[in-house]
Amino acid sequence: MKFLELLKSDKIIFADGAQGTEFQRLKGGHIENPNTLNFTDPDLVGQVAQSYANAGSGFVCANTFSINKFNVTDVEAEIKQALSITKNALKNTNALTALDVTTLGQLLEPAGTLTFEEAYEAYKEIMTAGEKHGADLVIIETMTDLYETKAALLALKENTKLPVICSMTFDRLSRAASGGGTFDFRTFTGTPVTCMAATLEGLGADALGINCSLGPKELKPLVDELLSCTNLPIMLKPNAGLPDPETGKFPMKAQEFAAAMAEFTGVKIMGGCCGTTPKFIETLVGAINNRPNERGILNNSNGRLITAPTVCGYSKGGNAPFFEGGVGEADGGRAVVCGYSKAVENNRPRIIGERINPTGKKLMKQALLDNDMGYILKQAAEQLHANVDILDINVGAAGIDEVAMLPKVVKAVQSITGVPLQLDSANPAALEAALRITNGKPIVNSVNAEDESLDAILPLVKKYGAAVVGLTLDKSGIPPTAEGRLLLAFKIYHRAIALGIKHEDIFIDCLTLTAGAEQSGAIETLKAVRLVKEKLGLKTVLGVSNISFGLPERGIINRTFLANALQSGLDLPIMNPNEKDMRDTVRAFNVLAGYDKNAVEFISSASDGAAGSPPPTNISLEYAVLNGLKAEAVEITKQLISQTEPLEIINTQLIPALDKVGALFESGKLFLPQLMLSAETAAACFEIIKFKFENINSENNKKILLATVKGDIHDIGKNIVRTLLESYGYNVIDLGRDVDSSVIFEEVKRQNIKLLGLSALMTPTLPAMEETTKLVKSATDCKIMVGGAVVTEDWAKKAGADFYGKDAKSAVDIANKIWYN
Repeated sequence: MKFLELLKSDKIIFADGAQGTEFQRLKGGHIENPNTLNFTDPDLVGQVAQSYANAGSGFVCANTFSINKFNVTDVEAEIKQALSITKNALKNTNALTALDVTTLGQLLEPAGTLTFEEAYEAYKEIMTAGEKHGADLVIIETMTDLYETKAALLALKENTKLPVICSMTFDRLSRAASGGGTFDFRTFTGTPVTCMAATLEGLGADALGINCSLGPKELKPLVDELLSCTNLPIMLKPNAGLPDPETGKFPMKAQEFAAAMAEFTGVKIMGGCCGTTPKFIETLVGAINNRPNERGILNNSNGRLITAPTVCGYSKGGNAPFFEGGVGEADGGRAVVCGYSKAVENNRPRIIGERINPTGKKLMKQALLDNDMGYILKQAAEQLHANVDILDINVGAAGIDEVAMLPKVVKAVQSITGVPLQLDSANPAALEAALRITNGKPIVNSVNAEDESLDAILPLVKKYGAAVVGLTLDKSGIPPTAEGRLLLAFKIYHRAIALGIKHEDIFIDCLTLTAGAEQSGAIETLKAVRLVKEKLGLKTVLGVSNISFGLPERGIINRTFLANALQSGLDLPIMNPNEKDMRDTVRAFNVLAGYDKNAVEFISSASDGAAGSPPPTNISLEYAVLNGLKAEAVEITKQLISQTEPLEIINTQLIPALDKVGALFESGKLFLPQLMLSAETAAACFEIIKFKFENINSENNKKILLATVKGDIHDIGKNIVRTLLESYGYNVIDLGRDVDSSVIFEEVKRQNIKLLGLSALMTPTLPAMEETTKLVKSATDCKIMVGGAVVTEDWAKKAGADFYGKDAKSAVDIANKIWYN
């Protein structure tokens, strides 16, 4: 049976368990690169695959997990060999063969140097080889970066016809400061499951999953959250608990694992990750005992019944439109858009910030013409400072190449924030260029009721899984009556639904006309908003400030119109969030309409002197570093060094700014890409200072040596630590990855290193970390800090390390303690 047929059945599908740890168990020790077994021990690879099929797995992954251009010289040959072994091992079973794909091991922009386009090409090579050599399906798993996952999924969908499961891995982070001791689950780069679901479902994943990182008991609340976010089939492949750092063994036995998995309801695909064996899968199959999937038969339409109007026209009198059918909102879908770290559910009025738009803004237009990303990012930062929900990005003006500029600005803006974006253009080529590289699920603003516009833009919205704003105009212009605009809204809605765009992803802009030129237009716009809500059940959008164009005291007109529009059913006002009166009107409406329960948010915002306050007129170096405004920070530093001692700049401005960034990161209010950007911004300032004052150039007594220990080829975490340490002015010497203990020891002695940082991601390499620690400690006074995904504080103490670094910020704290305490 084909995989998509299995998904449509009412039975639970069983995946396989771990391969890497199973190879190690059978081999009796650490295997540096499991992919080499495809050539050195193909019988073992086939034996493991067959054992999982015999245990009851409906599909088994080929041994292709980390095959990519950065790890092997001939990707196709390696994938061909791996698929051949697995398909041959499964030929007398009913199990399907899955191409197993994971992260490329490189950090994507903006946190790293690998571009989205380069990642796409690397995954394209993997996916096409997999289809060519007989994979039945693809599982993209253990992903930590939503951006990279999008590149992989796009490469698959655009170049193959294979079905796909997309699975990410999450860490459980304590958020006691904001949730009273509750837990927040996010990926390594800060993505919550809501953003994962909205983005990957929209891009056409056939199933979504969670795998690795934690055991089944720890993942229960996260799985429940994912089930509430999507009706796509869900896969769960947890670890057999968390490994013992000293022995590398996983604590759960097969029976305990199966019992914990049996507690889950609504999960379509069940399997195991690190530490699970064929015995685990066999026990799991027995425990589930052919239990049907409680969510029933699902499909990519989200499994909901659409009951929106099906007929629209004019009554005999010709004046009023009529509709047949129910109201569309009855389908119960969640209207969610997202960036990579923030999801916004449009279940109350949400503010779309309008400032990144050259229309009527000379400075913005000039910045676009000059390719001045610093000015554009400053506008974005100011709106974020005002707690905007969604950022609109419009680059359309004479002399500007929209196709090149729109994606460039999108990349720049999402380097400093993970909020949802609205791509504001009528140019299909520009929209596609931006949609490809947007990290999350954006809004496309806009399409209109002309056939040409509908034919060009709606397919892009569907392909990239975006939401869309429909403008109620056509070749005849904007209808003067609310009823006329309603008819155009229905046409847009009908065409979007026909393409498979979900009801909840269709927004309607009834268009705000200038009251100074057409006073009755305001009344018709408000009436049209009410009709769209009542008759179609769609979310509504308005560019609010258009109402006052050409009139004096525009603020009075704007906020009064905004209040009326909100009362009429406006969901998404496009406005300047920096205007306090406008922002306060939305806040107050949310209280009066019952959205802000007990006025908690209103009171909190009123008592918080920083949140939502007007942006600073003259930005400080601290503000620039906090917001990742590199160009602004460099200019401010250049001005400061002419009148301020360099060490004073470092100690009173740069270091405090980085400390604030670190605190925000630790509290979950800022995530890895922003952390890295702020670090790079500070580092650029240090370069200016060092260039001007060579005498403070990376003092020799502030040298720190970093290395990933022998046997471990993962160095993303170490690289992040290096970047942050350098931003604090430390002279970091990076020995790279897979470094022998003797090499590290000799370098510590040769350079008289005061602090050594060791990293390990894989449990089997912990002995190498301990060996290095003991060797360095035996003959030097060097302090040692250790860290990595498998390292714990208890293990660090037992291994003899001086410090445990749980993350990059803690590594800075350790260095500061050594040099300044």
